[in-house]
Amino acid sequence: MKDTSSKINQELRARGIGFHRINPTFTESRLRLLHKITRKIHFAQRDPRLSIRRIWIPRSDGSIMRMLIFSPRNFQGEVPGVLWFHGGGYAIGSPEQSLGFARILTQSAPCVVVSPDYRLSPESPYPAALDDAYTALVWMKNHALEMGIRSNQIMVGGDSAGGGLAAALCLYARDESEIQIAFQMPLYPMLDDRMTTPSAQNNNAPIWNSESNYNSWKLYLGDLFGSEDVPYYAAPARAVDHTRLPPAATFVGELEPFRDETVEYVKNLTDAGIPVQFRLFPGCYHAFDQICPHAAVSREAASFLANAFQYAVNHYFAEQL
Repeated sequence: MKDTSSKINQELRARGIGFHRINPTFTESRLRLLHKITRKIHFAQRDPRLSIRRIWIPRSDGSIMRMLIFSPRNFQGEVPGVLWFHGGGYAIGSPEQSLGFARILTQSAPCVVVSPDYRLSPESPYPAALDDAYTALVWMKNHALEMGIRSNQIMVGGDSAGGGLAAALCLYARDESEIQIAFQMPLYPMLDDRMTTPSAQNNNAPIWNSESNYNSWKLYLGDLFGSEDVPYYAAPARAVDHTRLPPAATFVGELEPFRDETVEYVKNLTDAGIPVQFRLFPGCYHAFDQICPHAAVSREAASFLANAFQYAVNHYFAEQL
């Protein structure tokens, strides 16, 4: 394993190394245990600037899916709607994690952020998460007017596995041709199950490393894992056609496993003529902006996201057919 500790940004080093000592890697058993915990415990989210409410919507199989709705208090008129997916390797986490990103986006430009509690891999491997993502997207389109959302500015985003899910949803929505997505924000996204890039191999950086990546892909893909039959809706790095995808903004840390696949995704979009705003942050490990939100580099990343979103609100529209 490559030792990256000496390269870590000074402000991120202590917390990153401390986390690494407590949890060197996410083993499959640990992912399953944390999944059980996060399924049962949902911490209440509060922010004096935001209205936060829970709703439940039906899935096609008759079950229901919980979603959190973040919006500015007493906003007027129609605003962009952002469908945001939390991270956690497709195995752990909950929409409550999305508060920080909802705060950044709503403060940048008034918007409604919808974060679904999509099904996770220990109980429901692929394609359950994508099915839930599309269900939430359809719901947003059909309820845009009552939610105060502009139907021509439905956007998607997410962090880590949530970023990978956002990218997959853009591919799926493009191919289905039922809903037009105006903008995508897949932050340090989990895109490539093959894990053959230099940054994905023998990476022992804090928070998320090569072994964690292997274990989470194995859980998510189930019987597809390790085969060449993995569809690009599961692993967007396998896509070869990037035309007609929404404009994008993303960033990634230099030291993390997803660096190279993020850079390649940006290149593929750019080569297809898709506008992309991108930043690579030196000395940063996975999810550095969430682990050390007050560090200067994390504030810089938050500012990049806010500015990119504000630009998208002013420039990117996608009329529904």
